Amino acid sequence: MILSLMELRNFRKHINTNLRFSEGLNYIVGGNGIGKTSVLEAIYLMCSTKSFYAKDSEMLNFNAAEFEVKGIFNGIISDKVRVYYTTADSRKYYFLNDKLITKSSDVIGKFPVVTLTPDDHSITQGAPAERRRFVDSVISQASKTYLKFLIDYNKTLKHRAVVLSKLSEKVIPSLLDELDAWTENLINNGAEIISHRKNFIRSFNEYLKQSYFKIMGGQEVPEIKYQTIDLEDGENIKDKIDLLIRKQRETEIRRGTNLIGPHRDDFIFEINGINLKTFGSQGQNKTFQTVLRFAEFFYLKDITGNTPIFLLDDVFGELDAFRASKVSEYLKEVGQAFITLTDFANFKYLSKAQSDVIIKLQNGEPVYA
Repeated sequence: MILSLMELRNFRKHINTNLRFSEGLNYIVGGNGIGKTSVLEAIYLMCSTKSFYAKDSEMLNFNAAEFEVKGIFNGIISDKVRVYYTTADSRKYYFLNDKLITKSSDVIGKFPVVTLTPDDHSITQGAPAERRRFVDSVISQASKTYLKFLIDYNKTLKHRAVVLSKLSEKVIPSLLDELDAWTENLINNGAEIISHRKNFIRSFNEYLKQSYFKIMGGQEVPEIKYQTIDLEDGENIKDKIDLLIRKQRETEIRRGTNLIGPHRDDFIFEINGINLKTFGSQGQNKTFQTVLRFAEFFYLKDITGNTPIFLLDDVFGELDAFRASKVSEYLKEVGQAFITLTDFANFKYLSKAQSDVIIKLQNGEPVYA
């Protein structure tokens, strides 16, 4: 899959920007605040229906009442995407081949996308929710089935939490019946999520090791360990969740919150058997974050049969020369990628192939080099 063209209207600093892209590496070059990251954000918006860090209204140019992002994706067939936001409705509209799409789940995975940004430090160093978000994002792009289970599970959590909150104030029989119904949904969807995550980690670890070897050689061996409910060999996941919830029923009602389920999972990142979050150096954390995204790229490519778009925002400025040169070499195996830089000349280890392009942004206008 290749993004060949993109048009931005009143999208952040881009009043009227038209961009054409290479099938290889696209270096987006310009000073700070010129709109480089906004180009990646617009691509991500078309691929996922949302920004990777902002609300819809925050993507609007200060002096405008609406924004528009349009793009053409070429694969076996060509797809036209149009994203339109207007303050009149305070709403965003997503069109695929001129047809209005109302559910994000109909888009997620169609145009697989991988992002590597400075904010990725939260994956290895932040709270468990950040690691769950990463894993859920990868599996959801690869599996519509998992995405449906995840959406249903999150809805169930919210409804069940409301019921538990009411019960914490006063126990009413009708609310207990409602709690049982939501509990059954939680058990069914939760068991599917845990099963999918276990299978994913088992497979993904191989991609992680391959990508780590490409950048660091055989000096270090990475691994992800899945931390979820304790299961004996052959123990049924649904039965175990049911057992744990029944044990915690009074506590859940007293505290008014969901205490059992995959929403409390964590993923432990290790290098040579040592916990990365606790003992890893800054360089090891940055390397692991980078490797995670390369592993995600090749995993999605293999599972979906569709080459993802790779977005790298201000990555090379945070890597030492050795790691940066290895990442630059590895990018040659990717296909189409979009890389933001402040100045191409300052990164002499970056190589530019015949099919690659440098797009310099000057006052919102692209200049091709």
